[in-house]
Amino acid sequence: QVQLVESGGGLVQPGGSMNLSCSVSGTFFEIRLMAWFRQSPGEQRTVVAAITKSGRTTYRGSVEGRFTISRDNAKNTVYLQMDNLQPEDTGVYYCNADVMRTPKDLVGSWGQGTQVTVSA
Repeated sequence: QVQLVESGGGLVQPGGSMNLSCSVSGTFFEIRLMAWFRQSPGEQRTVVAAITKSGRTTYRGSVEGRFTISRDNAKNTVYLQMDNLQPEDTGVYYCNADVMRTPKDLVGSWGQGTQVTVSA
C-alpha cells in the first residue's frame, strides 16, 4: 500500500511565503511524475506544478516565477516552495504521485490535502 503524507499549509499574509512537502511511503518499485494540485473554493482540482524523476519541471502560468517545485528522490519527497503568495492562491493543495508498485503496475496516488489560506 502506498501512502502520501503532506505537511505544511496554514494561514499566510499576501506577499508571504510557505513551503509544502509530501512524502511517499509503502512498498513500491519507483516514483515517476510528482505534482501538486490545488482546489480553490467552487473550482475543480487543477495542477499547479509537476516534476519528473529527472527533475524537469512545469508550472501553471499563474504561479510561474513565484512557486518552485523540487524533489528528493532518496527521501521519496516532493516540495512546493511558494513565494509572493496572493489571495487567489488560497485553496486545498494536494500532492499527487505516479507510483510504480511493480515494474508493470502504475498507480496514481493522492495525499489527503492541506489547506493554504492567503489573507490579511
